[in-house]
Amino acid sequence: MFARFLNSCTLALWMMGLGGTLLPAQTFVPSPGQETTAAEMPTASLEAFALDELETLAIQQNPQLTRAWYVVAAAAGRAEQAGLYPNPTIGVSFDELGDRTARSGINTLPLLSQEFVTGGKLRLSREAGLRQVDLENWRLMSQRYRLLADVRHRFCEALALQTRIEILQQMVDMAELSVARSVELQRAGQVARLDVVQLEIEAERLQAELEATERELPGIYRDLAAVVGDPHLSVYKVEGVLADRLPAYDLNTVQDLILTSHPDVYAARHGVERARLLMDRARREPIPNVSVDTGYVRQNQNRSDDFRIGASVSVPLWNRNQGNIRAAEAEYMEAQQQVRQVQNELTGQLALAMRDYSASRRRAERYSTVILPRAAETYDLSRKAYQGGEFEYLRVLEAQRALAQAHLEYIRSLGDGWKAAATLSGLTLEDTWPAPAVSVPPVPQSESPQK
Repeated sequence: MFARFLNSCTLALWMMGLGGTLLPAQTFVPSPGQETTAAEMPTASLEAFALDELETLAIQQNPQLTRAWYVVAAAAGRAEQAGLYPNPTIGVSFDELGDRTARSGINTLPLLSQEFVTGGKLRLSREAGLRQVDLENWRLMSQRYRLLADVRHRFCEALALQTRIEILQQMVDMAELSVARSVELQRAGQVARLDVVQLEIEAERLQAELEATERELPGIYRDLAAVVGDPHLSVYKVEGVLADRLPAYDLNTVQDLILTSHPDVYAARHGVERARLLMDRARREPIPNVSVDTGYVRQNQNRSDDFRIGASVSVPLWNRNQGNIRAAEAEYMEAQQQVRQVQNELTGQLALAMRDYSASRRRAERYSTVILPRAAETYDLSRKAYQGGEFEYLRVLEAQRALAQAHLEYIRSLGDGWKAAATLSGLTLEDTWPAPAVSVPPVPQSESPQK
């Protein structure tokens, strides 16, 4: 609806011959004296990026994801190690050396020993390790969606700021033209000097706001490059559209989704299973392992060849692993509470994102359906009244500035709505997200002072 309204408004203004030229959507004109704005950065090594390109770069380059992958690999290695059987040992023994009947004594070589793990402890250790691998895999997935949400958030922030700069530039041009025409009217005795000064102040205010907004862009581009994972990535511009229609999110539906299917919830549940296995493992620790040894024995005193075999077990008399058992039980209970804590944290994140999203979306809809049409109608009526000799030219300019300011606030609301939607896209695990497709709302140009 808003796009159709803008197109019809632009066509009507052109057919009425109001004069002036809209600033092209892709043109950026810096103000004199600027030091570090996006327009002044050398464009030879800078690039414009679409959202899908930035998402792909982030998945490939961001060190957080790479680090999380290595955490998974480390957990897999520990799980494999936890289930390995103890190595046998080999040794020698020399007894009764220097005996008067045979100075070489009794020699046992080789002496082999092996510990046999009982009670299924190795199986439990490996299963607990595998649950840790699952947990880290879910954390990796969660990190991926958080990264995508961060990229989308910064992208929408940069896109909204670019659009705002383009509108502000048009408003500055419009204000300067209004000042020039008002000076002509002052010379003709149709407006007072006070009115001209007020218009000059408004033009300076808009210029100051434009320059301040331009200086925000380089920092936002660098922040976007850092989130992508390449601080040396030269972002000159982001390409997309601040679409009028925001994605639809229902609070109850989204909450049910994240409380049951979010990777953080799955990770916490695997943490509970891991803690249960470790608790069972701790309870089986007192079951003694059996150590068996055997070897060849050379009796040098009587020149005989013998063999030996022996076995030993530890007696769980003083140490029955009771301290570790209590600790494992407490950690199991803690892991159960961790699931609820994660769900509460996700609910809080959802509440904040939905608050910002709903408010921004409602404000944008209000501007699109009510405020902008009425501001356009006010401008149209004031223009017609001026042509009919009923209004002063300054009244037309005032209506024109009100319409342009409404455009700015609308863009601000759209930008806030898309940023909140980007955060929600991470919570709802959206791999493909509606990237905004950049159209700049046209600003009506200054009315000619001839009636």
